[in-house]
Amino acid sequence: MMIRLVKRSDISNRKSMQIRIAAIVLALIVVSVFLAILKLNPAMVYTTMIQGAFGSPYNVRQTIINAIPLLISALGVSIAFKMKFWNIGGEGQIMMGAFGAALVALKFPDMSKPILLIIMLISAIVFGGIWAFIPSFFRVNWKTNETITTLMMNYIALKFITYLQYGPWKDKAALGFPKIPNFSDNATLPEVFGIHIGWIIAIIIAILVYIYLNHTKKGYEISVIGESENTAIYSGINIKRTALGALFLSGAICGVAGFIQASAVSHTLSVEITGGAGNTAIIVAWLANLNAIAMIVVSVLFAALLTGASFIQTAFGIPQSAALILQSTILFFVLGSEFFIRFKVKLASKGKKAEEVA
Repeated sequence: MMIRLVKRSDISNRKSMQIRIAAIVLALIVVSVFLAILKLNPAMVYTTMIQGAFGSPYNVRQTIINAIPLLISALGVSIAFKMKFWNIGGEGQIMMGAFGAALVALKFPDMSKPILLIIMLISAIVFGGIWAFIPSFFRVNWKTNETITTLMMNYIALKFITYLQYGPWKDKAALGFPKIPNFSDNATLPEVFGIHIGWIIAIIIAILVYIYLNHTKKGYEISVIGESENTAIYSGINIKRTALGALFLSGAICGVAGFIQASAVSHTLSVEITGGAGNTAIIVAWLANLNAIAMIVVSVLFAALLTGASFIQTAFGIPQSAALILQSTILFFVLGSEFFIRFKVKLASKGKKAEEVA
Protein backbone atom coordinates (compact mmCIF):
# COMPACT_ATOMS: atom_id res chain seq x y z
CA MET A 1 0.00 0.00 0.00
CA MET A 2 1.41 3.38 -1.04
CA ILE A 3 0.33 6.93 -0.30
CA ARG A 4 0.45 9.36 -3.21
CA LEU A 5 -0.03 13.11 -3.21
CA VAL A 6 -1.67 14.55 -6.31
CA LYS A 7 -1.87 18.28 -6.83
CA ARG A 8 -5.41 19.46 -7.46
CA SER A 9 -5.85 21.19 -10.80
CA ASP A 10 -8.96 22.92 -9.53
CA ILE A 11 -11.25 22.87 -6.50
CA SER A 12 -14.67 24.42 -6.02
CA ASN A 13 -15.28 27.08 -3.42
CA ARG A 14 -17.81 24.75 -1.77
CA LYS A 15 -15.28 21.94 -1.42
CA SER A 16 -12.55 24.22 -0.05
CA MET A 17 -15.02 25.67 2.44
CA GLN A 18 -16.02 22.19 3.58
CA ILE A 19 -12.36 21.29 4.18
CA ARG A 20 -11.75 24.47 6.18
CA ILE A 21 -14.87 23.94 8.31
CA ALA A 22 -13.85 20.34 8.98
CA ALA A 23 -10.41 21.56 10.09
CA ILE A 24 -11.94 24.09 12.49
CA VAL A 25 -14.28 21.44 13.96
CA LEU A 26 -11.37 19.04 14.49
CA ALA A 27 -9.33 21.83 16.09
CA LEU A 28 -12.16 22.62 18.51
CA ILE A 29 -12.50 18.95 19.42
CA VAL A 30 -8.77 18.60 20.14
CA VAL A 31 -8.72 21.84 22.14
CA SER A 32 -11.81 20.67 24.05
CA VAL A 33 -9.91 17.58 25.19
CA PHE A 34 -7.04 19.78 26.34
CA LEU A 35 -9.43 22.08 28.23
CA ALA A 36 -11.11 19.08 29.85
CA ILE A 37 -7.71 17.96 31.13
CA LEU A 38 -7.38 21.41 32.71
CA LYS A 39 -10.85 20.84 34.25
CA LEU A 40 -12.43 23.66 32.27
CA ASN A 41 -15.75 23.70 30.45
CA PRO A 42 -14.88 23.97 26.71
CA ALA A 43 -18.21 25.58 25.76
CA MET A 44 -17.75 28.23 28.44
CA VAL A 45 -14.17 28.89 27.34
CA TYR A 46 -15.16 29.31 23.68
CA THR A 47 -18.04 31.60 24.61
CA THR A 48 -15.71 33.69 26.75
CA MET A 49 -13.17 33.91 23.90
CA ILE A 50 -15.85 35.33 21.61
CA GLN A 51 -16.93 37.77 24.32
CA GLY A 52 -13.30 38.75 24.84
CA ALA A 53 -12.96 39.64 21.18
CA PHE A 54 -16.41 41.09 20.37
CA GLY A 55 -18.38 41.22 23.64
CA SER A 56 -18.21 44.98 24.19
CA PRO A 57 -17.35 48.14 22.24
CA TYR A 58 -13.99 48.24 24.03
CA ASN A 59 -13.21 44.64 23.08
CA VAL A 60 -14.20 45.26 19.47
CA ARG A 61 -11.89 48.28 19.35
CA GLN A 62 -9.00 46.24 20.75
CA THR A 63 -9.57 43.51 18.18
CA ILE A 64 -9.56 46.04 15.35
CA ILE A 65 -6.43 47.72 16.74
CA ASN A 66 -4.70 44.32 16.80
CA ALA A 67 -5.90 43.56 13.27
CA ILE A 68 -4.51 46.76 11.70
CA PRO A 69 -0.78 45.87 11.72
CA LEU A 70 -1.61 42.28 10.72
CA LEU A 71 -3.60 43.44 7.70
CA ILE A 72 -1.11 46.03 6.49
CA SER A 73 1.89 43.74 6.93
CA ALA A 74 0.08 40.87 5.21
CA LEU A 75 -0.70 43.14 2.27
CA GLY A 76 2.97 44.08 2.10
CA VAL A 77 4.42 40.57 2.10
CA SER A 78 1.70 39.32 -0.27
CA ILE A 79 3.14 41.45 -3.08
CA ALA A 80 6.47 39.69 -2.68
CA PHE A 81 4.83 36.26 -2.30
CA LYS A 82 2.87 36.82 -5.51
CA MET A 83 6.23 36.96 -7.27
CA LYS A 84 7.50 33.84 -5.41
CA PHE A 85 9.92 36.03 -3.46
CA TRP A 86 9.75 34.78 0.12
CA ASN A 87 9.84 37.99 2.13
CA ILE A 88 10.23 36.79 5.73
CA GLY A 89 11.47 40.22 6.76
CA GLY A 90 8.20 41.89 7.70
CA GLU A 91 9.33 42.31 11.30
CA GLY A 92 12.43 44.25 10.30
CA GLN A 93 10.58 46.33 7.74
CA ILE A 94 7.96 47.30 10.34
CA MET A 95 10.72 48.26 12.79
CA MET A 96 12.56 50.35 10.23
CA GLY A 97 9.32 52.03 9.21
CA ALA A 98 8.76 52.89 12.87
CA PHE A 99 12.35 54.15 13.03
CA GLY A 100 11.74 56.40 10.03
CA ALA A 101 8.63 57.82 11.67
CA ALA A 102 10.44 58.31 15.00
CA LEU A 103 13.36 60.00 13.31
CA VAL A 104 11.06 62.77 12.10
CA ALA A 105 8.78 62.84 15.16
CA LEU A 106 11.63 63.32 17.64
CA LYS A 107 13.50 65.82 15.45
CA PHE A 108 10.52 68.11 14.75
CA PRO A 109 8.07 67.69 17.67
CA ASP A 110 6.55 71.16 17.27
CA MET A 111 5.88 71.01 13.53
CA SER A 112 2.29 71.42 12.34
CA LYS A 113 0.46 68.13 12.97
CA PRO A 114 -0.77 67.38 9.41
CA ILE A 115 2.61 68.17 7.87
CA LEU A 116 4.50 66.24 10.56
CA LEU A 117 2.35 63.13 10.14
CA ILE A 118 2.72 63.21 6.35
CA ILE A 119 6.52 63.51 6.60
CA MET A 120 6.58 60.71 9.19
CA LEU A 121 4.58 58.51 6.82
CA ILE A 122 6.88 59.25 3.88
CA SER A 123 9.94 58.55 6.02
CA ALA A 124 8.46 55.24 7.19
CA ILE A 125 7.68 54.24 3.61
CA VAL A 126 11.24 55.01 2.50
CA PHE A 127 12.98 53.16 5.34
CA GLY A 128 10.65 50.16 5.15
CA GLY A 129 11.09 50.00 1.38
CA ILE A 130 14.88 50.21 1.61
CA TRP A 131 14.95 47.39 4.17
CA ALA A 132 13.19 45.11 1.65
CA PHE A 133 15.14 46.48 -1.32
CA ILE A 134 18.54 45.44 0.11
CA PRO A 135 17.94 41.65 0.15
CA SER A 136 15.97 41.85 -3.09
CA PHE A 137 18.93 43.55 -4.79
CA PHE A 138 21.18 40.64 -3.83
CA ARG A 139 18.51 38.13 -4.89
CA VAL A 140 17.98 39.69 -8.31
CA ASN A 141 21.66 40.17 -9.10
CA TRP A 142 23.37 37.21 -7.41
CA LYS A 143 20.56 34.72 -6.74
CA THR A 144 21.06 34.76 -2.96
CA ASN A 145 18.48 32.98 -0.81
CA GLU A 146 15.93 35.68 0.07
CA THR A 147 14.42 33.61 2.90
CA ILE A 148 17.73 33.79 4.77
CA THR A 149 18.64 37.38 3.88
CA THR A 150 15.24 38.88 4.74
CA LEU A 151 15.20 36.91 7.99
CA MET A 152 18.68 38.15 8.93
CA MET A 153 17.63 41.73 8.17
CA ASN A 154 15.07 41.33 10.99
CA TYR A 155 17.86 40.78 13.51
CA ILE A 156 19.88 43.70 12.19
CA ALA A 157 16.85 45.99 12.60
CA LEU A 158 16.17 44.63 16.09
CA LYS A 159 19.73 45.19 17.26
CA PHE A 160 19.80 48.65 15.70
CA ILE A 161 16.64 49.72 17.57
CA THR A 162 18.05 48.14 20.76
CA TYR A 163 21.20 50.23 20.30
CA LEU A 164 19.13 53.41 19.95
CA GLN A 165 16.97 52.51 22.95
CA TYR A 166 19.95 51.87 25.22
CA GLY A 167 22.27 54.40 23.63
CA PRO A 168 21.95 57.70 21.75
CA TRP A 169 18.13 57.95 21.88
CA LYS A 170 17.75 56.91 25.51
CA ASP A 171 15.36 59.22 27.36
CA LYS A 172 17.35 61.18 29.95
CA ALA A 173 14.14 61.93 31.85
CA ALA A 174 13.31 58.22 32.31
CA LEU A 175 15.45 57.88 35.46
CA GLY A 176 17.82 55.41 33.86
CA PHE A 177 15.08 53.23 32.32
CA PRO A 178 16.06 52.23 28.77
CA LYS A 179 13.34 53.88 26.68
CA ILE A 180 13.10 56.33 23.83
CA PRO A 181 11.20 59.60 24.55
CA ASN A 182 7.47 59.66 23.78
CA PHE A 183 6.24 61.48 20.69
CA SER A 184 4.59 64.88 21.00
CA ASP A 185 0.83 65.18 20.50
CA ASN A 186 1.51 66.54 17.01
CA ALA A 187 3.08 63.20 16.04
CA THR A 188 0.07 61.13 17.20
CA LEU A 189 -2.53 59.91 14.71
CA PRO A 190 -6.09 61.15 15.38
CA GLU A 191 -9.00 58.82 16.15
CA VAL A 192 -12.20 58.08 14.25
CA PHE A 193 -15.04 56.28 16.11
CA GLY A 194 -12.74 55.72 19.08
CA ILE A 195 -10.04 53.98 17.02
CA HIS A 196 -6.96 55.59 15.51
CA ILE A 197 -7.28 56.25 11.78
CA GLY A 198 -4.90 53.41 11.04
CA TRP A 199 -7.99 51.30 10.30
CA ILE A 200 -8.95 53.68 7.50
CA ILE A 201 -5.39 53.62 6.14
CA ALA A 202 -5.42 49.81 6.26
CA ILE A 203 -8.67 49.55 4.27
CA ILE A 204 -7.42 52.04 1.68
CA ILE A 205 -4.17 50.09 1.28
CA ALA A 206 -6.12 46.82 0.92
CA ILE A 207 -8.22 48.29 -1.90
CA LEU A 208 -5.18 49.78 -3.63
CA VAL A 209 -3.18 46.54 -3.38
CA TYR A 210 -6.14 44.58 -4.78
CA ILE A 211 -6.39 46.96 -7.74
CA TYR A 212 -2.60 46.97 -8.21
CA LEU A 213 -2.26 43.18 -8.30
CA ASN A 214 -5.42 42.41 -10.29
CA HIS A 215 -6.08 45.36 -12.57
CA THR A 216 -2.75 46.95 -13.53
CA LYS A 217 0.04 46.07 -15.93
CA LYS A 218 2.60 45.87 -13.11
CA GLY A 219 0.37 43.53 -11.17
CA TYR A 220 0.08 41.29 -14.22
CA GLU A 221 3.86 41.32 -14.65
CA ILE A 222 4.35 40.34 -11.00
CA SER A 223 2.00 37.36 -11.47
CA VAL A 224 3.80 36.27 -14.64
CA ILE A 225 7.20 36.44 -12.94
CA GLY A 226 5.82 34.40 -10.05
CA GLU A 227 4.49 31.72 -12.40
CA SER A 228 7.54 31.49 -14.65
CA GLU A 229 10.56 33.72 -15.14
CA ASN A 230 11.12 32.20 -18.59
CA THR A 231 7.61 33.20 -19.63
CA ALA A 232 8.24 36.70 -18.28
CA ILE A 233 11.45 36.98 -20.33
CA TYR A 234 9.64 35.71 -23.43
CA SER A 235 6.91 38.31 -22.84
CA GLY A 236 9.48 41.10 -22.75
CA ILE A 237 9.09 41.89 -19.03
CA ASN A 238 12.07 43.57 -17.39
CA ILE A 239 12.38 41.15 -14.48
CA LYS A 240 15.00 43.06 -12.49
CA ARG A 241 13.21 46.40 -12.63
CA THR A 242 9.78 44.92 -11.93
CA ALA A 243 11.08 42.76 -9.07
CA LEU A 244 13.02 45.54 -7.37
CA GLY A 245 10.09 47.94 -7.65
CA ALA A 246 7.60 45.41 -6.32
CA LEU A 247 9.84 44.41 -3.43
CA PHE A 248 10.49 48.02 -2.46
CA LEU A 249 6.70 48.44 -2.41
CA SER A 250 6.37 45.29 -0.28
CA GLY A 251 8.71 46.71 2.37
CA ALA A 252 7.21 50.19 2.09
CA ILE A 253 3.74 48.90 3.00
CA CYS A 254 5.18 47.06 6.01
CA GLY A 255 6.87 50.36 6.90
CA VAL A 256 3.43 52.00 7.02
CA ALA A 257 2.46 49.47 9.70
CA GLY A 258 5.51 50.58 11.68
CA PHE A 259 4.49 54.23 11.34
CA ILE A 260 0.99 53.48 12.64
CA GLN A 261 2.21 51.38 15.56
CA ALA A 262 4.76 54.00 16.62
CA SER A 263 2.46 56.99 16.19
CA ALA A 264 -0.92 55.67 17.30
CA VAL A 265 -0.23 52.74 19.64
CA SER A 266 3.19 52.99 21.31
CA HIS A 267 3.66 56.76 20.89
CA THR A 268 7.38 56.01 20.78
CA LEU A 269 9.92 53.62 19.27
CA SER A 270 10.90 50.39 21.03
CA VAL A 271 12.07 46.86 20.32
CA GLU A 272 8.51 45.62 21.05
CA ILE A 273 6.98 47.87 18.40
CA THR A 274 5.96 45.03 16.04
CA GLY A 275 4.26 42.76 18.56
CA GLY A 276 5.09 39.86 16.24
CA ALA A 277 2.83 41.26 13.50
CA GLY A 278 5.47 40.78 10.79
CA ASN A 279 5.66 37.04 11.39
CA THR A 280 1.93 36.53 11.91
CA ALA A 281 1.22 38.49 8.72
CA ILE A 282 2.83 35.69 6.71
CA ILE A 283 0.17 33.30 7.99
CA VAL A 284 -2.61 35.82 7.36
CA ALA A 285 -1.46 36.34 3.76
CA TRP A 286 -1.43 32.60 3.00
CA LEU A 287 -4.76 31.89 4.72
CA ALA A 288 -6.29 34.61 2.54
CA ASN A 289 -4.70 32.96 -0.52
CA LEU A 290 -2.90 36.26 -1.23
CA ASN A 291 -6.23 37.97 -1.85
CA ALA A 292 -6.10 41.55 -0.54
CA ILE A 293 -9.82 41.80 0.24
CA ALA A 294 -9.93 38.41 1.95
CA MET A 295 -7.04 39.55 4.15
CA ILE A 296 -9.34 42.08 5.79
CA VAL A 297 -11.58 39.29 7.08
CA VAL A 298 -8.72 36.92 7.96
CA SER A 299 -6.76 39.59 9.87
CA VAL A 300 -9.83 40.50 11.95
CA LEU A 301 -10.54 36.84 12.74
CA PHE A 302 -6.91 36.21 13.61
CA ALA A 303 -6.82 39.30 15.81
CA ALA A 304 -10.00 38.05 17.49
CA LEU A 305 -8.28 34.74 18.22
CA LEU A 306 -5.32 36.56 19.80
CA THR A 307 -7.53 38.95 21.79
CA GLY A 308 -9.89 36.19 22.92
CA ALA A 309 -7.04 33.94 24.02
CA SER A 310 -5.56 36.74 26.11
CA PHE A 311 -8.98 37.40 27.64
CA ILE A 312 -9.56 33.81 28.79
CA GLN A 313 -6.09 33.79 30.29
CA THR A 314 -7.33 36.39 32.76
CA ALA A 315 -10.92 35.16 33.04
CA PHE A 316 -10.04 31.56 33.90
CA GLY A 317 -6.65 32.12 35.47
CA ILE A 318 -4.93 29.76 33.06
CA PRO A 319 -1.21 30.25 32.34
CA GLN A 320 -0.08 32.07 29.23
CA SER A 321 1.41 28.85 27.86
CA ALA A 322 -2.04 27.20 27.93
CA ALA A 323 -3.57 30.15 26.06
CA LEU A 324 -0.81 29.88 23.46
CA ILE A 325 -1.53 26.16 23.05
CA LEU A 326 -5.14 27.02 22.24
CA GLN A 327 -4.04 29.54 19.61
CA SER A 328 -1.42 27.30 18.05
CA THR A 329 -3.67 24.21 17.90
CA ILE A 330 -6.44 26.06 16.10
CA LEU A 331 -3.90 27.65 13.78
CA PHE A 332 -2.22 24.30 13.08
CA PHE A 333 -5.46 22.70 11.93
CA VAL A 334 -6.49 25.70 9.83
CA LEU A 335 -3.09 25.80 8.11
CA GLY A 336 -3.21 22.03 7.68
CA SER A 337 -6.49 22.36 5.82
CA GLU A 338 -4.69 24.37 3.14
CA PHE A 339 -2.63 21.25 2.33
CA PHE A 340 -5.76 19.23 1.58
CA ILE A 341 -7.17 22.09 -0.48
CA ARG A 342 -4.08 22.01 -2.71
CA PHE A 343 -3.47 18.26 -2.79
CA LYS A 344 -5.41 15.00 -3.01
CA VAL A 345 -4.24 12.08 -0.91
CA LYS A 346 -4.56 8.74 -2.69
CA LEU A 347 -3.90 5.18 -1.55
CA ALA A 348 -2.61 2.75 -4.12
CA SER A 349 -1.58 -0.90 -3.97
CA LYS A 350 0.46 -2.82 -6.51
CA GLY A 351 -1.48 -3.52 -9.65
CA LYS A 352 -4.48 -1.47 -8.52
CA LYS A 353 -5.59 2.01 -9.36
CA ALA A 354 -5.03 4.66 -6.70
CA GLU A 355 -7.99 5.26 -4.47
CA GLU A 356 -8.74 8.89 -3.52
CA VAL A 357 -8.84 9.58 0.22
CA ALA A 358 -9.20 13.35 0.38
